[in-house]
Amino acid sequence: MKLNTKGRYAVMAMVDLAQNSQERPVTLAEIATRQEISLSYLEQLFALLRRHDLVASVRGPGGGYRLARPASETRIADIILAVDEPIKTTRCELGSPRGCTGKQGRCVTHDLWEELGRQIHIFLSAVTIADVLNKRVLGASRLDYETAFLNPPLPSAKELSAV
Repeated sequence: MKLNTKGRYAVMAMVDLAQNSQERPVTLAEIATRQEISLSYLEQLFALLRRHDLVASVRGPGGGYRLARPASETRIADIILAVDEPIKTTRCELGSPRGCTGKQGRCVTHDLWEELGRQIHIFLSAVTIADVLNKRVLGASRLDYETAFLNPPLPSAKELSAV
């Protein structure tokens, strides 16, 4: 999957914004400091986020940014797509007559990667900023990995006696 810093940083900044803007607007300098992201990079990202009505700017003293809609209505996929970060898992160009292999055909694993991209988009479309803030995305895959690979079930006494 191709997800560069644009998408990751935009999501990090939006979650930070949601977490810190209940009392007052948040400046990009504050987000830049907390998230260790370049201020000029954040300015570029927030211009795109503002154009897609994901953030609203507040001018004047004490100004900054707020979410344009509630965190529970702001999907992670919308943030990533707003900063022009396609969720792409194949090397084909959409609508191009050239396939993955650079010729007319698709590679033998094309459907696998294309479906993976769809699943990623479905997942990111189902997760909101509120889900992230409320820790409703706890990394269940990490738990599955630990269970399967790091802490595999111990063999039973019956299995041990068969050895």
